[in-house]
Amino acid sequence: LKDRLGKAFLIVYVNPIALGVLAPPGYFGADVVVGEGQVLGSPPSYGGPLLGMFAARAEHLRRMPGRISGQTVDAEGRVGYVMAFQTREQHIRRERATSNICTNSALCALAATVYLAALGPWGLKQVALLSMERAHRLAQEVSSIPGYGLAFSGPFFNEFALRCPDPKKAVKKLREAGIAVLPPEEVGKAGLEGALLVEDTERRTEQELARFVSALKGGTG
Repeated sequence: LKDRLGKAFLIVYVNPIALGVLAPPGYFGADVVVGEGQVLGSPPSYGGPLLGMFAARAEHLRRMPGRISGQTVDAEGRVGYVMAFQTREQHIRRERATSNICTNSALCALAATVYLAALGPWGLKQVALLSMERAHRLAQEVSSIPGYGLAFSGPFFNEFALRCPDPKKAVKKLREAGIAVLPPEEVGKAGLEGALLVEDTERRTEQELARFVSALKGGTG
């Protein structure tokens, strides 16, 4: 891939669990790799805590930024900017700083380290395979329900967008079945009108998957 891109700077976003079965980005020439490490042993906890991952080739290490600001919106829809990446060292070394260790980040990083050490390479591969197999099986089952179908035909790991005739009604049925679902209006912000975002992991049981399908079937009448 890097050979075809020529001098382009290649940045890759990854799901670290997926790397249990996929080739690492460095294999095809990625210059920088970023991702969300919350899936490595940290509970969702209503959106946090989160663990950002930022890796680069050795020749780019001294060019890594000391600060990264992200754009967001407040409760009233106004655009705002937040400090998404900040280092302690940066207050002394400023733009030359490269470390990014603070109390919360270090705690999440420790949890991720213990999680990966406990799994090992074989365990990480098994987690990835289980997540992928169950997500694909769930996608196949819900796609057989009249009016439902995958929003995209391309390959996916353990997340997929599901088209449905009435997203609000589907969300209501799923929540009544005890299943957490992202509101349709939030999905719409990503340009996916009339769809739900579904993720399956190795932690979901056969009974939970059956309850998901049953809830949607009950909402199609």
